[in-house]
Amino acid sequence: MRHSTLLELAERDGIALPDSLVEEWPPRLSAADEKGWFRFQRLYDVARSVLRTEADVRRLVLEAAQDDVADGGRWLEIQVDPSGYAARFGGVTAFTDLVLDAVREAAESTGLGIALVIAANRTRHPLDARTLARLAAQYTGRGVVGFGLSNDERRGETEDFAPAFAIAERAGLALVPHGGELRGPDHVRTCLDTLHADRLGHGVRSAEDLVLLEQLVERGVALEVCPVSNVALGVYSDLSSVPLPTLLEAGATVALGADDPLLFGSRLTAQYATMRAAHDLDDVQLAELARMSVRASRAPSDVRAAVLADIDAWLDLDPPLDPPLDGV
Repeated sequence: MRHSTLLELAERDGIALPDSLVEEWPPRLSAADEKGWFRFQRLYDVARSVLRTEADVRRLVLEAAQDDVADGGRWLEIQVDPSGYAARFGGVTAFTDLVLDAVREAAESTGLGIALVIAANRTRHPLDARTLARLAAQYTGRGVVGFGLSNDERRGETEDFAPAFAIAERAGLALVPHGGELRGPDHVRTCLDTLHADRLGHGVRSAEDLVLLEQLVERGVALEVCPVSNVALGVYSDLSSVPLPTLLEAGATVALGADDPLLFGSRLTAQYATMRAAHDLDDVQLAELARMSVRASRAPSDVRAAVLADIDAWLDLDPPLDPPLDGV
């Protein structure tokens, strides 16, 4: 969500926003302990609460698409937990239909390829996750491409969500749980062994275990690395400490991501710029990061081919422009 949209919708409905989402935006965050994560989650929930009408949802999706296009994006996979909006929008199925319709409108308006990842909330009961997995399975081939697991990975037992992921796996969906940010390599193994993850939301802590990292490379599991988010939440002290070079040297598939631009104040292109500056990445490395994001996506083959060709064309420029067109 754009910050300006948050302020406008909150004013429209008389919603009182905390100072950290107004004058002090972007907020100062930390998830080093449960209290820190609670504050982050509270701000996230406050921001979600301004979505009151179908028009608000359509606006949110359209603006997200417009901002991704402006940032060089060519393919967007939006992750959403329908149960968080069900009470206001007529249930999980009705809300999913609304988002998918908004996705179609935004794609037609902007030319951006867009798909949906339905995510369960690990702080809710695992049976709720099964309901969402069955929902996602019903929409396979109709705009839903993946199934995820979100919220504080230190909460709940990841193994309890294996039945939900089994449903999604049988449906051919990408399996994309959060893991390996607030918890270390052992939790990455759990996501691999019990959830059969294809991609990991974050997964950056796998750099702490080179044997595990080798397994990730062998299985072709992609890591959605979000540098600014990692620093903001206290996982790493600064951008130069984000272990991107370790991941790349091991041959890992890495897709840079912005996580939540509203709360972290940084969009996709900034992740490329910060990693270039922090780790002295050259144009060839930036281009390969962009290619990996495309390969890790569920974009159709024709979209992949077009974006990869444009990345190659960017690299052939002398000198290249700003960071290359990105896929995810």
